[in-house]
Formats: sequence, C-alpha cells, structure tokens
Amino acid sequence: MIQRELLGSAQVPGGTELRLFRHDRDFMIVMGHNELMSSRMSGSEVALATETIRRLPERPDPRLLIGGYGMGFTLRAALAALGPLAEVVVAELVPEIIAWARGPMAELAAGCLDDPRVRLLMGDVGTTIDGARGDYDAILLDVDNGPDGVVREGNDSLYTASGLRAAHRALRPGGVLAVWSAGPDAAFARRLEKNGFMVDEMRVAARTNGKGPKHTIWFAVPR
Repeated sequence: MIQRELLGSAQVPGGTELRLFRHDRDFMIVMGHNELMSSRMSGSEVALATETIRRLPERPDPRLLIGGYGMGFTLRAALAALGPLAEVVVAELVPEIIAWARGPMAELAAGCLDDPRVRLLMGDVGTTIDGARGDYDAILLDVDNGPDGVVREGNDSLYTASGLRAAHRALRPGGVLAVWSAGPDAAFARRLEKNGFMVDEMRVAARTNGKGPKHTIWFAVPR
C-alpha cells in the first residue's frame, strides 16, 4: 500500500497550519483532518475561471484578479481561455503555497506562474480589493472554504457587506465578482443582492468528470 508522504507545512498568517501531502501522483493540502484541496478535484475551480470569462464576451483582453492560488487550477483555466493581451493578477497570502507550486507541484503548475500575462502579489487579496477603484473586469475569489471560512478568521471580511461593497468599487462597469464556496449559503446570496449585485448561482461538481461533491459558485454583476 502506498503511504501518504508529508512534503511540507505552512502557517497561515493569523490562521491555522496547512500541510502538503503526496499520495502516489496526487497532492493534497490538509488542515487538521480536513482535506482543503486535492489535485484529484479541480472541476469547480476550473469552472470558476471559464464561467467567469464566458460572462465577459465583449472584453477580449480583460484584467482579472484571482484571490487564492490554491493548486493553480483556476489560473491555468483562465490563461487557457484568455487572449495574449489579457492580464491576470494573483493574490496569495501564504508564501509556501507558491513555493510548493514551483517545487514539488511544478509539473502540476505547468509554468502558469511564469506566463507573461500573470502578475503575482504576495499578500491579502482583501487589501488589493480595498485599494482598487474600477481596476478589474472580474474578481475571482477562492479563499478559505467560501463565506463559511475555517482557515483564517480574517478571510471572513471578504464576504461581509463592507467587503462586498469594496469588490463592487473595484470592478469596472459590467464586471463580474465570482465567489467559490464548498457549499450553498442562502444568507450570502442575499447579502450580495443587498450590496448592489445581480446574482447567478451555480452548483458545480468537484471533479471534471461531473462526479464528486457539489460546490457553489456565485457570479455577481454590479447593478
């Protein structure tokens, strides 16, 4: 039997510890006994990118902000769907996540962080959003477990009324705020609507073959 191999650990600023494991050819990032992400499950992360870009048909060279690199599924899907003049800003809080992408998971990353269309910002995506005014055609948030966060208390501010208003200001007219979540959250959907967004909610399978648990993505357009 192939044993799971611990490759590294990382302390989330203001949060808990993450550990990177490899099992055969698969990678897992784990918090405690909870598997936060796995290379076996990328369907909803890919959809976060492709469905957002599909909602920007009149913008051939958009500027996107991705909050949370994770295992890079969203970034790679975005780059595959975008033209050569697009720009993708990636905000990642945990340095080890990027070190793992360039190290043990380099084959999985497939060089996406070195794409000339990518700009990497090390820090809290909330700070980037707060400082933006009409800077982005789309903001894609895959931070923590979604609005019901478990990794870092500070992540919750992204999903509050003030956090949503900041995202509203950061978007260009007709832009898209796309939010990934491990599960549905009716209260969050109502909060989006109360803070100036029209909302489309989608349930997406965790695996690219349509199997596995269902995750939730909200696509919110400023009114």
